[in-house]
Amino acid sequence: MKRRDFLRAGSMVAIGTVAFPQIIRSQITNLKEDLPKMLNHFRVTEADLRKVMAIALEKGGDYADLYFEHTFNNYLALQDGAVNRAGSNIDYGVGIRVVSGDQTGYAFVESTSMEDMINAARTASRIASGSAKTPPVKIDEKVFKNHYPIVKSWEDATIQAKMPYLQKLNDRIFELDKRVTKVNASMNDSTSYILYYNSEGTLCHDYRPMAILSGLCIMQQDGKIENAHSSRAARKDISFLTDEVVETVAQEAVKNTALLFNAVKPKGGEMPVVMGAGGSGILLHEAIGHAFEADFNRKKTSIFSDKLGKKICDEHIHVVDDGLIDYDRGSVNFDDEGVAGQRTYIVKNGILNSYLHDRISAKYYGVSPTGNGRRQSFRYIPIPRMRSTYMENGNYTEEEIIASVKQGVFVDNFTNGQVQIGAGDFTFFVKSGYLIENGKLTQPIKDINIIGNGPKALADVTMVGNNLKIDQGAWTCGKDGQGMPVSQGLPSVLVKQLTVGGQ
Repeated sequence: MKRRDFLRAGSMVAIGTVAFPQIIRSQITNLKEDLPKMLNHFRVTEADLRKVMAIALEKGGDYADLYFEHTFNNYLALQDGAVNRAGSNIDYGVGIRVVSGDQTGYAFVESTSMEDMINAARTASRIASGSAKTPPVKIDEKVFKNHYPIVKSWEDATIQAKMPYLQKLNDRIFELDKRVTKVNASMNDSTSYILYYNSEGTLCHDYRPMAILSGLCIMQQDGKIENAHSSRAARKDISFLTDEVVETVAQEAVKNTALLFNAVKPKGGEMPVVMGAGGSGILLHEAIGHAFEADFNRKKTSIFSDKLGKKICDEHIHVVDDGLIDYDRGSVNFDDEGVAGQRTYIVKNGILNSYLHDRISAKYYGVSPTGNGRRQSFRYIPIPRMRSTYMENGNYTEEEIIASVKQGVFVDNFTNGQVQIGAGDFTFFVKSGYLIENGKLTQPIKDINIIGNGPKALADVTMVGNNLKIDQGAWTCGKDGQGMPVSQGLPSVLVKQLTVGGQ
């Protein structure tokens, strides 16, 4: 690949791999007075930031930013009745981006020494040419509302403090059903220090927690083995670990596994599908959510690229992408471009109201960024990504929706999905659900695919329930090689026709 093409695609160059300096851990609460602590955490000063920024723009870029990250990840797992695996890793470094026209230069370094940051800035700056631009002398510190405040950090939690919750989850799953033969349980926690500075003078910082508790239940009945998984995730500190979250995961894992012993694969074909509240939000995420991300529309690869401002579904449908839900897995105080987290109506009154923007796409469309510029880590450029995507409530009860279907399926337990952005075609795998016969739930079903086209599926939503639920599972969205934590939700809805892949 020629260098010009490589840089247009967004060049990523690692400048050396060096050990990060000894960090003095400090409790960051996202208040204005914490900025000196965060600068000290990364061993940089405001003068250092201005100097690196000036070098990044010395060849004439239009815009540049510095993204500092220090993340602690911990993992703990239980198998065969005992906690027997644990792991930790630390990620530290800074990514430097320079934007010139429609091209992006990017370099990262696993260090915050001035020498390494200057080398990275000069590498990123090679994308640009023209008159040199000077970053602002005055730094404008931004302070945002904190949607995931910390009382006691995961950094202060020992393995001994976490282990009992995995043991409780194991024991509770065994207690709930005598058919249980095995339990696998795990928990992950992470803490990220984030410092961000750009050439507009914006300087902000964040302290981001994350936690996941997961349980896999395996049962045996009459020689037949079934399994199901349950998880809960949140941007929370140690307060995430409670007896209540253990009970929720245990009950759900056992219930979902037990259902499968009586489940069958239904006859396939086109039919009405009732999507249950909660995890069925995967319909929004896969069927239309990705196609609303502005980079796909800017490049004209999304099926919605010519539909902004046009009616795309029933006027009673409103679809939101939200970064402001307290403690939600997809929430952000600010995105990875220093833009405040916000609530964005993608679809309002059935009209495509807004795409999901990062700074680059917002500039292209002449609108403000929506706070959707996200990146997996300092090693990646930010791109438009969803946060928590859901449909607002309608006026029907779930019972009314089911009663309206003579022959179809009810689904509410999913494992994964994918979409072809250009055509809008999607598929997702349904772990379990029910047949609907004459307006009633009857035979449990399992292991089917739901196949459809995003715009058509949205247009075919004819009834929307009044029971919106944001699913709190450990959903992770993949795009362009980056995985991001997200959440999704849906009230119960009726899609009048989808393809069910059964027998």
